[in-house]
Amino acid sequence: MSTGEGSVKKNDDITVVHLMRHGEVENPEGILYGRLPGYHLSELGRRMADRVAEHLAGRDITHVGASPLERAQETAEPIAKSHGLDIATDERLIEAGNVFQGKTFGVGDGALRRPGNWRHVVNPFKPSWGEPYVEQVVRMKGALDAARDAARGHEAVLVSHQLPIWIVRSFVERRRLWHDPRRRECTLASLTTFTYQGDRIVSVGYSEPARDLVPAHLLAGAKPVKGKGKAFGA
Repeated sequence: MSTGEGSVKKNDDITVVHLMRHGEVENPEGILYGRLPGYHLSELGRRMADRVAEHLAGRDITHVGASPLERAQETAEPIAKSHGLDIATDERLIEAGNVFQGKTFGVGDGALRRPGNWRHVVNPFKPSWGEPYVEQVVRMKGALDAARDAARGHEAVLVSHQLPIWIVRSFVERRRLWHDPRRRECTLASLTTFTYQGDRIVSVGYSEPARDLVPAHLLAGAKPVKGKGKAFGA
């Protein structure tokens, strides 16, 4: 599959669905917030959302959807507003379930220092600490296909979270689902773009319209820094 946005010539059979990761979240305590309510975009996160809205302003977007979590809804707002659309909340776009939700999970500190939690990390293939990868694929692919149908012949934007985005991309690109989290190509406010021809995905692209706003330690491939774990901003 090719990369880049809109790599297939547009016609009535072509539909583009941009799967966007939310912007930076206000989380000074470094909590793995998962599906917890009450976590909103930081000021920088709002700038990221505005940047992507500007980037997509000239696109033929007719549908905007988002995870029900506040950080996703707030990221979707400027995009929906610029196209005169309402946000369609889709539960299938929610963050992956995780038993460490509500705990700290940094490098050399946090939940894994407690032996009682070790049983949750025995199987990285399922994984044992949260929602099975296969279940994430099913719901995320369903959300993608629903957006395709809602925007048939046009473009859609769906705002979700890092792990579900990476898992459904891995499935579409026929990679194994278990992986090293440090290798995910899914930076804050990034776009993973799926191009459909009819009902079939024919290309997947990736772009980072707000890359210059993303802290260096949170860029794809960056090494973890103690106290600045990438997992916090999922």
